[in-house]
Amino acid sequence: MTATEPEGLSPSADLARKINLLMDTAEAEGRKVAFKDVAAAMDTAGTPLSRARWHYMRAGTGPVVKKAELLKNLAKFFGVNEGYLLDGDDELPERVEAQMELLTTMREKKVRNFAARQLDGLSPEALRQIRDLIDARLTTPAQESEGLDRD
Repeated sequence: MTATEPEGLSPSADLARKINLLMDTAEAEGRKVAFKDVAAAMDTAGTPLSRARWHYMRAGTGPVVKKAELLKNLAKFFGVNEGYLLDGDDELPERVEAQMELLTTMREKKVRNFAARQLDGLSPEALRQIRDLIDARLTTPAQESEGLDRD
């Protein structure tokens, strides 16, 4: 395991995690990326990509992809610094990090809004008990040890 590789992830799994984050970010930005889009871009860039290779790159199975030109071209396609895919740089590109934070907030709000609609008519005590259960599940072990609550 390298110094920049997240603990417990193989190089293939780490690359898959990064590629899937980029795919999620593209989707959050309103760009649904299909294999044919990636393959066409890689063909144009001179680094053809087969469906099988793309599948195991996204799944984190198979051998780690070390072809630098392919990784550079994928980074360009997704609009991030090539070091993110090529050098094992684990720092999320700012755009990706901002999109992931926005998605997390949106998901939390969707859950809250859905729950509020579904729980209409319950007694205040029942609502408080449900809130306490949810808060207990959302609190991380680090927050518990610091006495912090998740907002």
